[in-house]
Amino acid sequence: MSSASTPRVLAIMGSGETSPTMTSVHSDLFAMLGSSVEAVMLDTPFGFQENASEIASRALAYFRENVQRPVSVASYRGAPWAGTGDVETMLARVRAARFVFAGPGSPSYALRQWSGTPLPSLLGDKLRDGGVIVFSSAAAATLGLLALPVYEVYKVGADPYWLDGLNLLATYGINVAVVPHYNNAEGGTHDTRYCYMGDRRLRLLESSLPDGAYVLGVDEHTACVIDVGAETLTVRGVGGVTLRRQGREDRIESGETVALDVVRAGTSSSSGEISLSPRVSAPAAGQPAPGTDAPVPVDPFTDGVSACRNAFDTAIAQADISAALSALLDLDTHLWDWSRETFSSDEMDRARALQRSLLVQLADVARLGARDPRAMVGPVVESVLTLRQTARADRRWADADALRDSLLGLGIELNDTPAGTDWQLPEGFGDDGASPISER
Repeated sequence: MSSASTPRVLAIMGSGETSPTMTSVHSDLFAMLGSSVEAVMLDTPFGFQENASEIASRALAYFRENVQRPVSVASYRGAPWAGTGDVETMLARVRAARFVFAGPGSPSYALRQWSGTPLPSLLGDKLRDGGVIVFSSAAAATLGLLALPVYEVYKVGADPYWLDGLNLLATYGINVAVVPHYNNAEGGTHDTRYCYMGDRRLRLLESSLPDGAYVLGVDEHTACVIDVGAETLTVRGVGGVTLRRQGREDRIESGETVALDVVRAGTSSSSGEISLSPRVSAPAAGQPAPGTDAPVPVDPFTDGVSACRNAFDTAIAQADISAALSALLDLDTHLWDWSRETFSSDEMDRARALQRSLLVQLADVARLGARDPRAMVGPVVESVLTLRQTARADRRWADADALRDSLLGLGIELNDTPAGTDWQLPEGFGDDGASPISER
């Protein structure tokens, strides 16, 4: 039976479910349930992938090591992998769990496998009787009245259409199509916002929504935490949540909380807690927001890699080897922190390739030398010039000429002036490998 103290929460994550950006969100959700919690992960959304076991292992390691909570797999990967009793075993584990998590994969595949099973009802029971459900990325897309068949439209080229979703929120008067990855920017030169649909396809999809339904968009590395018992929606993470009706968008930013009546209405007009700012179209990730010069946050993983790269480049330009090493160590820590994340593209591979390139660059500097060669040989040259000046003052011309010739023999150019003697190292000094010194 439910009670006033039993949390009833649905957390919808746009992406980053096993990344550092969502660790505190998971921790806080677990804390709502107490110190000892039965928690399971549904592997169905990625059950068709050949590396499904690897994805599951990485997710479990993330919860164990980053969140400090044990999670097990309520496995049902679907035909032809399912064995006798697999469905019932999965359902029994979900019934017993108070924390249910599902993440990346394919929305359409997950819906096909879950169709006709009691899973949607079991999830509904969690929101009625007590429990926490965390669905991210592909799994998040299944939660609404309708769901996006992302692969079929974006990868295969099918005309935009909707699938029937789990409609988990309808009981609470929230009729939405959940669109995760709302501010995605992976396309670079083409529009991949709105879970890879882009603006053109999303407008087509909006036109076929039933009366009263709208789009609930959740940005990447952002959590939309719906507390059914408290009747609130809170946004956590680096982005925001968008309520979109036929191109008109109302934003709820990270750190803000609104009443569920705002979400039921799908517009800012019902808000008694905050004033939402409507706009016709959200800017592409990384582009300045209207009326500002500040870019919209793109991706905390990529931003972190770029910050380390910039710190390394600055350190090399300043011949600061300690700072360059520190930047590389920071990059290594950053990659480790994100090693449990299931990326939808090759961000991690590209980051590791950059790391190798920077290591080679640092090795080149170490081999050739980072210090200014003039600073390294300067004291020696200045000492020889002092001896030469003394010899000239004592009219020991032969000694003065011998000292001059010894410097010229090393390629060091001298220029006697009334103010003293200037000197210059030859171009490329030390680059022949005979000396660890090189002039940059």
